[in-house]
Amino acid sequence: MSTKIFCDIADINQIKKFSKKKIVRGFTTNPSLMRLAGAKNYQKYSKEILKVCKKPISFEVFGDDYNSMKRQALIINSWGSNVYVKIPVVNSKGIFMGRIIKELNRENIKLNITAVYNSTKIKCLKMINLKN
Repeated sequence: MSTKIFCDIADINQIKKFSKKKIVRGFTTNPSLMRLAGAKNYQKYSKEILKVCKKPISFEVFGDDYNSMKRQALIINSWGSNVYVKIPVVNSKGIFMGRIIKELNRENIKLNITAVYNSTKIKCLKMINLKN
């Protein structure tokens, strides 16, 4: 088994610093981290990060329903070849987001699936076949 280290940060200076570290394989962000880093415009700030980061990086959708997640995922995916779209397993209402995960996977969008906290959610993931 191989372990990959991803930094969970959104500060551009920190990303620039850790991009130079061989042990760091990539980065993952989220809207809260972006806001803490001073982002006023999510897309503009993300594109600034991409200017200093060539390693894989995940940007999270902030929509909470299928339609907004889909729209945001397509936009985020268009930002670069090193971009992964971060999708939660369940939304804020506790609804399993398997449909959007499966659909985006079928469209060959690189995904970072987050927030698997318990065995029930893992069982839900096993119920969908992400390869089809």
